[in-house]
Amino acid sequence: MNACPLSSSSPLVLIVDDDKFMRLQLRRGLEQEGYRVVEAVDGEQCLALYSQLQPNIVLLDALMPVMDGFTCCTQLQTVSGSEHTPILMITGLEDKKSVDLAFEAGAADYVTKPIHWAVLRQRVRRLLRQSQLHQQLQAANHELQRMVTSDGLTGVANRRYFDEILEREWQRLAREQQPLSLVLADVDFFKNYNDTYGHQAGDHCLKEVARAIAQAVKRPADLVARYGGEEFAIVLPNTEAQGAVHVAEEIRKAVQSLQLKHKASKVNEFVTLSLGVTGLLPQPNSSPELLILAADQGLYQAKAEGRNRTILRASPRLPLTPLPLWQTQINI
Repeated sequence: MNACPLSSSSPLVLIVDDDKFMRLQLRRGLEQEGYRVVEAVDGEQCLALYSQLQPNIVLLDALMPVMDGFTCCTQLQTVSGSEHTPILMITGLEDKKSVDLAFEAGAADYVTKPIHWAVLRQRVRRLLRQSQLHQQLQAANHELQRMVTSDGLTGVANRRYFDEILEREWQRLAREQQPLSLVLADVDFFKNYNDTYGHQAGDHCLKEVARAIAQAVKRPADLVARYGGEEFAIVLPNTEAQGAVHVAEEIRKAVQSLQLKHKASKVNEFVTLSLGVTGLLPQPNSSPELLILAADQGLYQAKAEGRNRTILRASPRLPLTPLPLWQTQINI
């Protein structure tokens, strides 16, 4: 393998051909166009280099020893990140069957030998531009999705996305007959905090609380959302009530450990949370509102009993079996 010392910002082209003279021709032409170039002599070396270097485009010969270009092209489709990398087949074969095989294997385009450089040059440019535009579009879609599903202030999921995920998980776990838990958390005396420190400080407080909650919730399948105002919700699929209590306590401790000063609080010198927790076994033809109601009742009780605590409540209509107690309180 050889590579040119051009700027790392220029596109990287992987040339795969067992013909040394052909590789040299392609290298010289592409380097004159400003591309960086690496070479492979067969399909196996191509796969190894692709995984290592993640080139922007692959120029692939069809007929090679060890592994032919059609097989290599097919296998490249399974490599992580390859969905953005165009493959241009370059070969002496030009019969209909070979052309069909190239596109069926995943090639983006096809040129024949002897190479017409003006044609190859334009096709490489076009494929790279198409790939770049596709990636830009995908990035824009991801950003749009993030904006649609995220809370603008805290960066965690917004209420709309919370409702969507809760409904989806409820239906899924009802089919699978697996538990679903919910934690509702409220910043204690947050109105007093805003009145004392100002709304800008209040926004900063909510951002820090959201960050601490997100860091305390470990599993990718779990969802942290801003439920409204100073209230947050945590959806915990495949989690029984006692497991949710453990998560809630980790959240409560994480927020208190931020040591955000709160001189207007009546329970602590720092910002604290009250949390309501519930865990249910969802049933078909039932509503996740049962889960929200039970968690909200737990949150209300946590506030009524002095705040800065976690209260577990089970729904009277769909208790998760077995629950050791109708109500479990974790005091500070």
